[in-house]
Amino acid sequence: MKAVVCGAGGFIGHHLVNDLKSRGYYVVGTDIKLPEYAESSADEFKLMDLRNTNAVDQLINSSVDEVYQLAADMGGAGFVFTGVNDADIMHNSTMINLNILNAMAQAGVKRVFYSSSACIYPARNQLDPLHPNLAEDTAYPADPDSDYGWEKLYSERLFEAYARNYALDVRVARLHNVFGPLGTWKGGREKSPAALCRKVAESTGEVEIWGDGTQTRSFLYIDDCLEGIRRLMASNYNRPINLGSSRTISINDLAMMIAGIANKTITLKHIPGPLGVAGRTSDNTIIQQVLSWAPPDNLEIGLRHTYEWINQQL
Repeated sequence: MKAVVCGAGGFIGHHLVNDLKSRGYYVVGTDIKLPEYAESSADEFKLMDLRNTNAVDQLINSSVDEVYQLAADMGGAGFVFTGVNDADIMHNSTMINLNILNAMAQAGVKRVFYSSSACIYPARNQLDPLHPNLAEDTAYPADPDSDYGWEKLYSERLFEAYARNYALDVRVARLHNVFGPLGTWKGGREKSPAALCRKVAESTGEVEIWGDGTQTRSFLYIDDCLEGIRRLMASNYNRPINLGSSRTISINDLAMMIAGIANKTITLKHIPGPLGVAGRTSDNTIIQQVLSWAPPDNLEIGLRHTYEWINQQL
């Protein structure tokens, strides 16, 4: 089997290449950049801008069996929720998805995985940090809290339309805060687990938290994300599905958990900053029904691996 992994220079894409290789695939990785922290295990790695139509047409040809589309202009709250990156986020990701889908249709390549996001869910369903409602059928009427979420929701419909009109075999996972080693941990695009691991590792006693820290999230360890993608691709389920942990934790408690892993005593300093919604966690009812599986709770294990890796980078 030959797979093309778009976004193979990113965190999840890099791990996905390793996973596919371990299962005997011939893997072509592609991205505008190489993986930052470890060499790719892809059989071929093509540095290219996936916004370039001609380049994508050459990349995806009739020899390809599966496409994994994870390429996007994205980042953590410091990138997504400031508003200053909205036009680039929507333009770049939309161009990438259109190019990939058109190339697949022209080449007759049928099977594709698309990485959507929990950010597609309406802001109104995430006002209560303790009781968010993110069941898959609550996505409409649409009202995401960011243009990143709007772009992801539009792209879900784009993939569904190509599935109907060009007989593509599409799998869509709404990913919930995937984290682990080899992910971005500095520079403004990092997500909260990596950012807090870095802050705790650097701390001499005080750690800054954006907002009051009561906002909640669920976090999915990278190994469990890969297992979910494997199971979804092997299934017959072709509707968007949540792929995340159902364990909810506040940002304050997440920071203290990491401090415990680091064996440090810290105090939290709450400062203004971009926050996103008040509460978000994965509703795993459907994934349990259709895959007879849901991601396990590996938060502490994953944080320990992530903290140790980030501490080594420092």
